[in-house]
This record gives sequence, C-alpha cells and structure tokens, in this order.
Amino acid sequence: MKYLLLVALLLIPSAALVAQEEAKADSVFGWNNEVVGSLNLAQTNFDNWSQGGENSLSWQLNVNAKSVNDRENYNWSNAGKISFGAVKVGDQETKKSVDEIKLESVLTYKITHILNPYIAATGETQFAKAYDYSTTPKLEISKFMDPAFFTQSVGAGYAPSAVFKTRLGAALKETITNVHLQYSDDPDTPEKTEKSRVEVGAESATDFSCKVAENMLLTSKLELFSNLESFQQIDVKWDTILSAKVARYVDVNLNVKLFYDRDISRKRQLKQALALGLTYTIL
Repeated sequence: MKYLLLVALLLIPSAALVAQEEAKADSVFGWNNEVVGSLNLAQTNFDNWSQGGENSLSWQLNVNAKSVNDRENYNWSNAGKISFGAVKVGDQETKKSVDEIKLESVLTYKITHILNPYIAATGETQFAKAYDYSTTPKLEISKFMDPAFFTQSVGAGYAPSAVFKTRLGAALKETITNVHLQYSDDPDTPEKTEKSRVEVGAESATDFSCKVAENMLLTSKLELFSNLESFQQIDVKWDTILSAKVARYVDVNLNVKLFYDRDISRKRQLKQALALGLTYTIL
C-alpha cells in the first residue's frame, strides 16, 4: 500500500505544473450540470458452426452525473455513478458483470485560492443480488444495501487546478449489512454478530483528469481510508478510466479498478474492462 501513497504524492507536483501552464479563465458562478450515459453491447451467435463456440450476449449501461454549484465563497460539488451490466453464455443463466451505485457530495468553503476546508459524504452499494457460482447450489454473497458503505469526513482540500484536486481529513466510515455479515462482523468478538461496523480514522481522496489527446481523456480517482490502527489496514479504492471518442456518439473505454479492504479480503482485488459503445450527453 505504500506504493499507492507514493504515486499520490508524485501526482501533486505534476498537477501544479499543469496548473502553471493553464491559461487563467474568468470565473463563472452558478450551477453547472452534466449527465453522460453510455451503452455497450457485444453479441455472438453460431448456427451449424463446425469450429465450435457458444452463443453469447453481454451489455453494460453507465450513467455519470455531476452537479456543481460554484459561488464566490463556496463550492458544492455533487457526483453520481451508476453502472450495471450482464452477460449470458450459451444455455447458462444470465449473470451480472458490473453493478455499482456511488454518490458523493463535497462542500468546500473558499478561504484561499488552493487550500480550503471541506465537509464531504459518500455512499456506495449495488442494485442486484450477486452469487458465488463455484458452489452447488449457487451462494448469494451480496445484494442491494447489503453491504452498503458510507463515509463522512471533514478536513482541508488542495486544488491547484481543474486537472488535479485532493483532500485529507478526519473521517467516519460505516459498513451496513443485513444478511451478509462477512462484511461487518468483527472476528475479534466471536460471542456476538455485528450487522454494522463503524470506524473512525482518516480519509484521503484524490481526483486527476487530463486530456491526453484531442479525443482522449484520462480520469483517475484514488480513495484511501485508515482507521489508524495499522498501516497495513489502509482501505484503497483506485478507479481509472481512459476514454477515447472515435465518433460523435461512439466511445472506447478502458477501466481499471483496484480495491483493497483487509476486512473483506487479505489480497488486493482488481477489475479491468474494455468496452466499445454508444455515449450520449443528456445535459
């Protein structure tokens, strides 16, 4: 985990350099809203195909929304991400491939040009049930609001430019479950079972967004949380997307997501997805 912290620190001078190169634009106060949706499809069908293969159909829907109220004395930024997808291969039942609901709200009070106090709240869960298909019968391992993760924090934010911003503060993290207690139960208290877990610690969130080419955008968000008990118990969420627009309504997206939470798994978790699909800006 120490290498992730090193990367985050290295991004700070890079972002400052980008800020120096950017031209200063006149401030425009008020609400700025954006909603972008994308749909990715992949289908294969075989009929009397001697080389073999199975019919397959996969799809994924993504909606990213942002609503920012920028005023002279404060900035209120709200963001939401919804992703859901499924895949069907041959005669097997349809299985979900992507399922995520994430909301974030950050209120920043402007004192200086780059370093300002903030309060923030985030929430994360999923839509549908998920199963472990390695067992017979299949075993349900999660569902809507089971688990659900909520974090509230207060601290200071550093934003030298629109390309880079980071924040660090004291945080309260809640994990809520109902049936799937493996996400919240404390192994150190075998005499009782907990349906919720509350951790007090420190949170860091870093956003990086850069246009690496005329039609290519790189966005990355690194979130760290520590309950301050041990350096090895830092929770990590690192979500990076490289998006390229190949036509007016057609995008190619490469998404790499790294996740580590010692309470859930002692090993890091990694997800990678490459998709070609239709993208439409609603607002």
